Amino acid sequence: MHISAKADYATRALLELASDPGRPLSCEAIASSQEIPFRFLKSVVGELRRAGLVRSQRGCEGGYWLGRPADEIALLDVVRAVDGELITLRGQPLTGLDYPGPAVGLPGVWRRVESDAAAVLGALTLSALLPAGAREQTSAIGAA
Repeated sequence: MHISAKADYATRALLELASDPGRPLSCEAIASSQEIPFRFLKSVVGELRRAGLVRSQRGCEGGYWLGRPADEIALLDVVRAVDGELITLRGQPLTGLDYPGPAVGLPGVWRRVESDAAAVLGALTLSALLPAGAREQTSAIGAA
């Protein structure tokens, strides 16, 4: 299984935003803090914005915030926002995959791998991945 740089960078950027949800962060600040190439991060954040996972505001008081609470953003949401399909075979989705003869059972294995990966990623939210101190801060802001 391959985890793309886009999915990794997107998740790290969202965790950075989730760690201090009370203030906006610039792409430059996120890139610097997470040691992510700025140009690449800029395009990834654009995809996250289009998916509703981040929101932005221009200007000197602007930057990026989470588009919804950290406990409502699963890793599966992040991966699908930047990569589309969770698992593909030679760039194609697994839905119509069909093999003849002795390999007839193999597409079911690939689909099960995809289903199990989706279950793991769908069960993990950004807030669950935050260190305890940041998680408490996120909860306090959400309750305000």
